[in-house]
Amino acid sequence: MPVIWAAISGHGYGHAAQVVPVLNKLGTLVPNLKAVLRTTVPGSFFQDRLTIPWDVQAVRQDVGCVQKGPLQIDIPATWEGHTRFHAQWEQRVEQEVSALKSAGPQVILADTPYLAVCAGDAAGTPTIALANFTWNEVLESFADPHQPHHQAILAAIRQSYGHADLALRITPGLALASCSKVLDIGPIAEPAPSRRQELREHLHLDPTEQVVLIGFGGIPLTSLPWDQMKQMLGYHFIVDGISVQSSPRIHSLSTLPFSFKTLLASVDIVMTKPGYGTIVEAVALGLGVIYVRRYNFADEAPLVSFLHQYGRGHELSLADFSSGHWQPALEAIRHAPTALTPPPCTGADDAARQLVRYF
Repeated sequence: MPVIWAAISGHGYGHAAQVVPVLNKLGTLVPNLKAVLRTTVPGSFFQDRLTIPWDVQAVRQDVGCVQKGPLQIDIPATWEGHTRFHAQWEQRVEQEVSALKSAGPQVILADTPYLAVCAGDAAGTPTIALANFTWNEVLESFADPHQPHHQAILAAIRQSYGHADLALRITPGLALASCSKVLDIGPIAEPAPSRRQELREHLHLDPTEQVVLIGFGGIPLTSLPWDQMKQMLGYHFIVDGISVQSSPRIHSLSTLPFSFKTLLASVDIVMTKPGYGTIVEAVALGLGVIYVRRYNFADEAPLVSFLHQYGRGHELSLADFSSGHWQPALEAIRHAPTALTPPPCTGADDAARQLVRYF
């Protein structure tokens, strides 16, 4: 049975959301393909998404960023996490090499754990990085010049990425300068079919009311301005990842018979942070996006540019988001014109064509 080893960052769900369409497409080209998912992303994420046989091996692949909710990066804790991770680097590489040799994959797909790239080089297994950023590009702006070990960690990360046989840079993405060979591919998105009418009937909506999906990715929110939301006439809110205060206008995603992907294709507006999966799918769907920026996460800028170039976006400040001053942004996005026609979402096909050569 042909096997692909998919090493997936557990920092939120965005990396897994990029990998799944690639594996699904590759499965149409390679009969009986099986994926070994080396990741701390829960197996439930892949249920009803991944169409090929798969097993999850819940082994940590990287640190990413330590966060206090989806909008705040804890920089000291992030460096502490990387320091601990790299203190056991040789053992981690040996563990991955042993597991790779046991599984016998034809190729490694890494989005974006550099541990897998380094282990693939040591095991003699071809390694393809799939990424819209690398972790050194994210961490570089956080490095303290008075802490030499920060630069040592960054150097180790760059060196590890340099072992990749090929890096597939997903549009829109950063430079991936630490990778020695980079190939640009299209955006990756796999929108679900719309069930807009079913959703509106389920919520008993008036035709003039707008549905707003609040989803900030795999790192959940800790609070929302519930009192202000309850007073926003003309809007219904569907909230993901946080316990909901009861209100006729506010609905928990967990109580609805629709997945997040289906809701994204069925609502009028999404409120989110600039994360790859939600932004690119929203652009593909022509969906209005109200976004709250972090301003210190490296891939935000190209995602925001992509949104404004090809979609409908409006920025909401963190202060206005926290205080519930949403009405101006909601009204602005309702009337925002669509920009240019977005590029086709060919990234999964592009990546699969590169990967199929190893089978």
